[in-house]
Amino acid sequence: MTTIEKLENFIKDIFKTTLEIFLEALKLSPNAQGYVSGSITELLLKNKLEELTFEVKRIREKWEGRKHPHHHGDFYFRKGPREPWYVLESKGVKSNSEKWHKLFNHDNLVKFLFDHFEMISWIDKSKEIEPQIIAWIEKILPLLRTDYKSVLYDYEEIRKYLKNKPKKETEKSKAVSSLEKYSRDEIGKMIDDRLVYVMSKIKVLETHFVSGTSGQSGRTQATPRKDEFNLISIDLFLRFNEHKFVFANPKQLESSGDNADHLQQNYIMGFVFNDEKGNYSLVFSDEWYDNFEDVYETIDPEDAINENEMQIDNRNLTVDK
Repeated sequence: MTTIEKLENFIKDIFKTTLEIFLEALKLSPNAQGYVSGSITELLLKNKLEELTFEVKRIREKWEGRKHPHHHGDFYFRKGPREPWYVLESKGVKSNSEKWHKLFNHDNLVKFLFDHFEMISWIDKSKEIEPQIIAWIEKILPLLRTDYKSVLYDYEEIRKYLKNKPKKETEKSKAVSSLEKYSRDEIGKMIDDRLVYVMSKIKVLETHFVSGTSGQSGRTQATPRKDEFNLISIDLFLRFNEHKFVFANPKQLESSGDNADHLQQNYIMGFVFNDEKGNYSLVFSDEWYDNFEDVYETIDPEDAINENEMQIDNRNLTVDK
């Protein structure tokens, strides 16, 4: 049986429809695409760890009773049959980081790169930083100095600003006034065009840790606690040309400013650069590892979970005929 035949049988058995309808429905639903992407990430991550000879078990999503506070991950894993079990959480990168930080504007991009220059390999730290960043932008993204030199604001910010426009003319008031005549869709297209241009040369790798704050979770804010899992895996595929995983020990990440026991919602992990020859390069801050064996060595054995408290997901739906 071919892969297509297996897929057709699966869709017929589970969704009671055809491959064509299934594909069209998937294309029309970003939420469904997100669930499928997450499942693909988890499967590839599991395969990667097993290739490294780790034993991997999926954690049950719906527990019997209250979920254990230290088992808020996707997988249990251990290095060998006599080794302790640990918990691994799987996440992806923030999908709108460049837009959120307004990197479609020249000065925002300069400031952002300056704020994170320590992880950028092409910057000579012994020399003045900002001139190097400006020179790089002029060489790699020259349109930010010409066609795209005007400052852009999103539609909501323009409308809000115009309601309380200052009497004294400022650089921002002039920029906003020049955008006043454009519709929401026109502003959106301007921003999207610039983002496509900027992201052809630089992409931001940023986390997005958001969790519930129910009493059962033991959280005091909407981010995970540092003791909910032993390691975290981030799949970079939304910002890279393949599913590439990087890892961190949550105890090595900077704590939330509101509660030292919690993670922050967002961490700037690094960047993907694309040079003038089309060569990709990845850079990360020191807290992130692209080698799982290396990050595994950072785990404190005292943080191992109690094997008797594990709830393993043994469900396995077989649709092959």
